[in-house]
Amino acid sequence: MTKWGKRTEAIHGGTRRSQYGELSEAMYMTQAFVYPTAEAAEARFEKSGPDEFIYARYGNPTNRMFEDRIAAMEGTEDAFACTSGMAAVSGALMALCKAGDHVVSSRALFGSCLYVLEEVLANYGVEVTIVDGTDKAAWEAAIRPDTRLVFLEAISNPTLEVIDLDHVVKLAHANEALVVVDNAMATPIYSYATRLGADLVVYSTTKHVDGQGRMLGGAICGSRELIRGPIETYIKHTGGAINPFAAWTHLKALETLDLRVRAQADSTAKVAEALADHPKLSRMSYPTHPSHPQYDIAIQQAPSGGTVLAIEVKGGKEACFRFLNALEIFIISNNFADAKSIATHPATTTHQRLPQEQKDALGISDGLVRLSIGLEDPADLIADLNQALEAV
Repeated sequence: MTKWGKRTEAIHGGTRRSQYGELSEAMYMTQAFVYPTAEAAEARFEKSGPDEFIYARYGNPTNRMFEDRIAAMEGTEDAFACTSGMAAVSGALMALCKAGDHVVSSRALFGSCLYVLEEVLANYGVEVTIVDGTDKAAWEAAIRPDTRLVFLEAISNPTLEVIDLDHVVKLAHANEALVVVDNAMATPIYSYATRLGADLVVYSTTKHVDGQGRMLGGAICGSRELIRGPIETYIKHTGGAINPFAAWTHLKALETLDLRVRAQADSTAKVAEALADHPKLSRMSYPTHPSHPQYDIAIQQAPSGGTVLAIEVKGGKEACFRFLNALEIFIISNNFADAKSIATHPATTTHQRLPQEQKDALGISDGLVRLSIGLEDPADLIADLNQALEAV
């Protein structure tokens, strides 16, 4: 068999067993590796093979199992595992751009992604153009023959805008620009970025992959040429490689990823339907709910809108905080895609440092709440949200 489904790849893909024949993947907690002779060390440094390792910052058998497995799930040739989702985002962008390059990005991004684009890349001489990702004409006007790279979130955090990825990829490739997609909200299970032609797909594996509030992690998936070329070169020299314990934990988490994400996504759709017309809300946003502005694009691209929805509580910050403080099951935190359901107030936490003008443009109001749906009984979650809304 040469092609497995995602659930099978998540359990068996990339397995490397030692001479002891262990059932569970081995965790190689080592910084460096030894060689039988000086000649062997020289040969390893000149050219190391896929199962030959030099130093943990360059590669590790446990890390490589995780990289192979998530690449197989995503449908790419290779992957590089990083210390966090932001290490993956910044690593991909920094590895591929230099002073004088032009980058086009959607504006609806996680706050740290905006920082990397507008502060880090711009400070190093990269020209960055920010566009409304839902506006096809804006992409057409911004992408130029000298554009090096296009960056976007497939589903934006926290407002859940959905971009017509097929349109953007075709525009970018017509101008020989690379496309880098942050896929955290779309999830590895419902991912469509590789199918639609993205060159690199970036994950915060802290989210759905770990999915249980334990480990930071990230992954960059793409062609072997890009991953083992500029991506690996940049990350191994700047220290962004994942540690073996996190990689091992991620490997074990992948075994249940499909089951967890599908259950969470099913519950999210039920919660979205229950809140769609609630009188205490000015809006509810979930990509595959018919009320979503980009609904037609969303259902063309994926069968599910993922595990997160957004609501806007009427009455601003004061009313919103009464709602949050009345929740009994939902936990107030700034994470998402966890087994536990989480409520986040982006305006005062994850996107707090954005200027008010930028918050207004992105739709991050004082009443906006990002709801990450976990593995609890959906009926209990709906009841908790309804009783908390009574406090508004």
